[in-house]
Amino acid sequence: MLDNILIATDGSDKVSVAVEHGLDLAEVFGATVHAIYVVETEAAYILTVGVSDDEMEEYREFGEEVVTDVVERAEQRGLDGVGVVKTGKISQEIVEYAHENDIDNVVVAERGRGTIEKYLGSNAEKVVRMCSKPVTVVRSP
Repeated sequence: MLDNILIATDGSDKVSVAVEHGLDLAEVFGATVHAIYVVETEAAYILTVGVSDDEMEEYREFGEEVVTDVVERAEQRGLDGVGVVKTGKISQEIVEYAHENDIDNVVVAERGRGTIEKYLGSNAEKVVRMCSKPVTVVRSP
């Protein structure tokens, strides 16, 4: 039985298939949908170039829009939804949220925005490796 499903999203088209899969899965089980967006603070480009407070606020606002969209889509299916925006290392924040919120299954996309790895994106791979909860990795067509 799945009561709580966590869908990790970055708002990109590549991740939309994983979001849809997570919503379908939640609908089958009548599970609460938790949507998470993580504002990355540890990426090499951020550490090298730096990001202003205004730019960080723009990322947070975008994240709020993204998770609100997922929650609204869950509610249209008659499901409860929770949206959260975190700041930090993407994989670490996803795993911590899963453990702290009684998540039964984590849904991540194979690759999201900006990922250069050939098969699994580095964040998806890290979530699979670090999370003791079941993780579903969804491939884009």
